[in-house]
Amino acid sequence: MDAPADQTHEVPENVDVLQIMQAIPHRYPFLLIDRVEKIEAGESAVGIKNVTVNEPFFPGHFPGRPVMPGVLIIEAMAQTAATLVVLTLGPAFEGKLVYFMTIEGAKFRRPVVPGDQLRIHVQKERARANVWRFKGVAKVDGVAVAEATFSAMIMG
Repeated sequence: MDAPADQTHEVPENVDVLQIMQAIPHRYPFLLIDRVEKIEAGESAVGIKNVTVNEPFFPGHFPGRPVMPGVLIIEAMAQTAATLVVLTLGPAFEGKLVYFMTIEGAKFRRPVVPGDQLRIHVQKERARANVWRFKGVAKVDGVAVAEATFSAMIMG
């Protein structure tokens, strides 16, 4: 099967954390996704975040009642989207910085706690030049826990 005209490289359907770190520059303690799967080049992907009690933010958020900060769930959405964008655009974009431009309609429906597995669904709404807009929905056990629409610019 021939690649689409704008895609001259193969995009995997699933990537592990080592491939994520090749695609985006984030590292511990700020790399917030463990795997990306169900990748449809230029369109959508699902990021996986296994939330453990060992996360560096839990001692302060909150002592005795650990809750993943909502802003970090949004960041995990952005990292999932950034990985999708870099995999779509190809090796020349690996490690490039991706900056938030807008975050709209963020909603947090229930706390995310240790033991949860976030499944972060991102869907491209549009892409123009180096600006991409996505709708993200984070789910735990199939139930939406957070959502947002966001746009970001890839800098090269």
